[in-house]
Amino acid sequence: MKPSTIAKTLTIAAVTAFALGIAPRAKADDRGCSEATLKGVFAYTSTGFIVAAAPYGGPYAEVGTQTFDGKGSVTFTFNASQNGAVGLGTATGTYTVNDDCTGTFMETSDGFTAHFSFVIDKSGDELQAICQDTSAVVTRFARRQFPRDDWRR
Repeated sequence: MKPSTIAKTLTIAAVTAFALGIAPRAKADDRGCSEATLKGVFAYTSTGFIVAAAPYGGPYAEVGTQTFDGKGSVTFTFNASQNGAVGLGTATGTYTVNDDCTGTFMETSDGFTAHFSFVIDKSGDELQAICQDTSAVVTRFARRQFPRDDWRR
């Protein structure tokens, strides 16, 4: 091979390797998340254990809806069982979403505040969370209640 042909071949190989190297990253960047990713109503269940003295300590379960406004505010309507005591409730809170589709939300109900870390999956249709408070071992799974193009949204 002539030196100019070798140089051309190496240049093409280098450009191809560079292009292939950045293509997966560019595609992953297109999948970033923001507060708007969670806009809508999500049905959820939470289960776990509250680590506290009676009557509050013990097994915990909750089912309800989380309504994200797409701008960082969230409201909750739920039915919970805390150590066997069952009751309805509502809560309000805030949330943040990172570019990598992780985030946090905080909810306050009857003077009690809980802090959760979460990860968004299923293209923004689901999230999985864990309570970050030392007095609780509680996980949450939430799924978009209605499809994005549903008339009920």
